[in-house]
Order: sequence, then C-alpha cells, then structure tokens
Amino acid sequence: MRRGSVELRGIHIAHNKMTAEMQTTQMPLPEQIILPMQQHVGAACKPQVRRKAHVDVGTLVGHADARMTCDIFSPVSGTVKQVRTIHYSNGWSSEAVIIEPDGEQTMDASLHRPEVNDYASLVEAVRHSGIVGLGGAGFPTWLKMDTDLSHIDTWLVNGAECEPYLSSDYREMIERPDTLLEGIKACLDLSGVPRSLICIEDNKPKAIELLRSLAADDGRIDVFVLPARYPQGASRVILRNVTGRSVPRGGHLTDVGALLFNVTTMSEIGRYLRDGVPLTKRRITVMGDAIQKPQNLEVLIGTPIREILEHCGLVCDPAKVVIGGPMMGVTQVELDSPIVRANSGLLAFSKSNVHTPHTTACIRCDKCIDSCPIHLAPVDIQKAYLRRDVAELDELMADLCVECGTCSYVCPAQQPLAQSTRLARAMLRAEQRKAKRRG
Repeated sequence: MRRGSVELRGIHIAHNKMTAEMQTTQMPLPEQIILPMQQHVGAACKPQVRRKAHVDVGTLVGHADARMTCDIFSPVSGTVKQVRTIHYSNGWSSEAVIIEPDGEQTMDASLHRPEVNDYASLVEAVRHSGIVGLGGAGFPTWLKMDTDLSHIDTWLVNGAECEPYLSSDYREMIERPDTLLEGIKACLDLSGVPRSLICIEDNKPKAIELLRSLAADDGRIDVFVLPARYPQGASRVILRNVTGRSVPRGGHLTDVGALLFNVTTMSEIGRYLRDGVPLTKRRITVMGDAIQKPQNLEVLIGTPIREILEHCGLVCDPAKVVIGGPMMGVTQVELDSPIVRANSGLLAFSKSNVHTPHTTACIRCDKCIDSCPIHLAPVDIQKAYLRRDVAELDELMADLCVECGTCSYVCPAQQPLAQSTRLARAMLRAEQRKAKRRG
C-alpha cells in the first residue's frame, strides 16, 4: 500500500472503538491515591513529603535533580498515609507516596499561571508542569522541547490513536480542541517552527472536520489524514508516512527536522499555560467484554485499578486486565496498582475472550517480515536472540524495533516474535552501551 512515494506497511486490524462517541465522564474521588515515583522515562523522583504531611491539589510530592526526570504532583488534598516501595507487573519497583483524600480538593496556594514570553520560558514552564509523553512513552516533555530548533521545520501532532479499543485521544480532540490548538500555537509562536501537522487516521472524520475548521485561520496549522492502519502512530512510522523522511539508525526525529507530540500531550501544554495547574489527572478508555459500563473516564493519576473497575462495573471476574491497548499494553497481575501519567486505557477481558496461543514450528511464510513497519525480520531476530548472537542482532538491526506487536499478531505459528524481539533489542542495546563505555 502506498501514499505518494511513501510505503505504508503494517496491518489492518479491527478497531473496536465502541466508546469513541461517548462523552468523557469524571470518576469520583478514590479511597486512596498511590503515586509511584517512577512514572516517566528517566531517573525516578524522590519523595518530597513525609507520612502524616498534608498536601493540596498540585503540591509537589516527587522531584529529582537529574536532568532526565519529571516532577510528580498530588491530584488531591489530604494526608500522606505512608511512603513505601511498590512493585510493578514488569518486576520493577520504586518508592510511592500514598495519600488519603480529605474530599475538599483544596488547590495549592502556590499555583499560578506561568509567565511565558519566549521559547526558553515555555520550556521552563513545561518543565514544572509534570507533563510527559501521554501517548504511552512517558518521556519528559520539557526535555523533548529542549533541543536545537534551527533545522526543525515541522511540528507533528500525533492523533492517529491506532491501537484498538482506545479512544481517549480522539475524545481529547473532540472535547478540548481549544487547548490543543492553544498548545500548538504557543509552541509555534515561541519556537519559530514554521508549521504543524495534526496527524489523524481517516476513521476519525469528526475530529478531522472539527480541527480543520477551527485551524482554518492559521496557515501554519493543517490536518494530515492518514489511512487507518496499525501501527500508524509509531513515531518513525508516522514521520515517514507524513513527511517521507526516515530517521537514521541511532538518531532521532529532530535529526531530520521534525518534532512529534501526542495530541493529549500538546493539549495539556495548552491547558497548563491557561490555568497553571500541573498534570494531576487524565482521560482513559475503560473497555473489554468484562466491563459492564465501557466509557471514557477522567481519573486522578494514582487511582488504583481495582477502584476504576468497581466504578465501571464488572459482568464477570476478568481473566486478563491490561493497561494500555491490546497490542502494546501490559497485563496486570496486581489490581491495587495505580493508573499513572502515561496510561491511556484500561481493558478487562473475560476467560472466553482470552486466547492462550499454541505455538507451532515456523512455516517460513514471511508474514512477520512483510508486515513489519520498520522492515525488520522478526523471525531471524528471534533465532539470533536464542543463539545469543549479538553480532547478528546488530546486522539485523534489532534495536530499531518499535515493539508494536504486529509480528506476533500475524504469525500463523503463533511464535512469540514480539517478546523475543523486545528481549533481543534490550540485549543488543546493553551490548552497545558496554561497547561505548569501553571505547
């Protein structure tokens, strides 16, 4: 499939976006808030409050002096019950601040609208906003902005939302187009970047029409319509399919003149510039056949998964609960874990809808190769990984994998290609770091 001279690879997949036209509702205050100090790519924050301390909405509760980090703020007013270590489903652990809400939702008196008059002050404002990549990456937004802009000609805004089930980004475009466009205009005005393209899949016509009409008076902003094809929203994929550019191996989008933000991330920038309240809540899509009332739900960051499921109702005990989408999400083993900043979905499935794959031998059909959006060979990467052949993994460029899960999805032998490639990528990158230190 091609659009102009740009090849579009990936797969057609059932969207299952039954919540797309459901207005976002707000979840009541949970019984407690759990704020892990590791909610972003980079150094974990250190707790800034102690047990029995009082906090308000927007009070700083997590901070680190490292450059690659992002402050964490209380979404409630209340009392710190404890500061303790919690464990994640992936085996990691971090300190967490546990807060008992008082029900008052008193705002921190120190909060104020940031004074922004140039790009440096914009970056500094975002640095204190708690905003990270809200499409799932969790990279500190201010750090992404803190780059040489002299050769940047395009600011891409990712509204593809290609994961099945999820519609939280779509609702952001429909419900808060004003803060989205305010964020884009502020970034363009103060950075000097000449244009921004809001990239939306063609299965979202209402968002396309709305944003085109609202941005019609600003010639710098346009909507770029993409075919609905997974994984259209992956950064390197959307860059290539929109601009025709490819990122060199080991490089970044900025190396080829582009910046890319998720639509909700950009909208949060616009909102923060308007009211000065740091990121303390977010919209998530709650879906799955085990959910009684699927919906788009605004939740406070730190709300336990169990309380969200109870609020939405369950038709049966879920056999699998996933944070994120079904392709790239993470299965949860502990329902007392909280929703964190980068989460955009919560899916719960019954036993009848959970399939345990029965793996058979590879039949050399090449479906994994033909569908890989990065033109990798997942089956060969898996074999090299099992042999621990780092040199071959380097030749196969396993480090370029975007972990979209397409290879496992299309494999008729149901080989764990995505999992093997993810492990291979980690192994190769670890060896590359060792070589760099030695060199």
